[in-house]
Amino acid sequence: MTTTALLSTVLAAFLASLVEVVEAFTIVLAVTLTRGWRPALLGTAAALALLLVIVLVFGPLLALIPLHLLQFVVGVLLILFGMRWLRKAILRASGYIALHDEEAAFAKETDVLNRQSADRRADWMAGMAAFKAVLLEGVEVVFIVIAVGAAHGLTLYAGLGALAAVVLVLGIGALVHRPLSQVPENTLKFAVGLMLTAFGIFWTGEGLGTDWPGADLSILGLLAVLAVFALGAVARLTRLKEAA
Repeated sequence: MTTTALLSTVLAAFLASLVEVVEAFTIVLAVTLTRGWRPALLGTAAALALLLVIVLVFGPLLALIPLHLLQFVVGVLLILFGMRWLRKAILRASGYIALHDEEAAFAKETDVLNRQSADRRADWMAGMAAFKAVLLEGVEVVFIVIAVGAAHGLTLYAGLGALAAVVLVLGIGALVHRPLSQVPENTLKFAVGLMLTAFGIFWTGEGLGTDWPGADLSILGLLAVLAVFALGAVARLTRLKEAA
């Protein structure tokens, strides 16, 4: 284990988890302020319990997969996952897709919950909203932690990076009681997309037996190359949009 691998793994897990946790927190906060803490807490707790079961069931199975095969499979999945984030971040940065607005998402969810308030099942539906938000975003966090950590045996450190993101968001959210709209989400997604794609290329290569120059330091080189291409794509698309 090198310092480069350790730091890049923790940072990738932290940044990716930060985005997912902010999105889940926005929905849970809307439920709390609209219907009270009880349905929000019950929905969140149920989702976290299910996520724990998923980790306990599927986590040990990774030890049964040969390392090179695991690196290849995880690498390919990370490339697909990272490029999806990167593509959307590029399109948002160039103005082809609207930037994600946590304030708007919070207002939309609050409006939906308020319209359901006359329904006897309002608390149940509010709890389900919190459950689905935490579960969906949580599954992505679990995947990211396993993906960026498993190939080099750094799952624990990736998990600590994700945990730090959860603690940070909950701490700030508890203080301000507002959706964290000031978080530069598209910038984070841009960075995470670059990191996950770089990890994916690196581990796919390792799974195929590639001898990377500089070993783990090659990840930084891959990041630099991908960043140049991504920023170039943003500049090109921006000019095309302005010329249209």
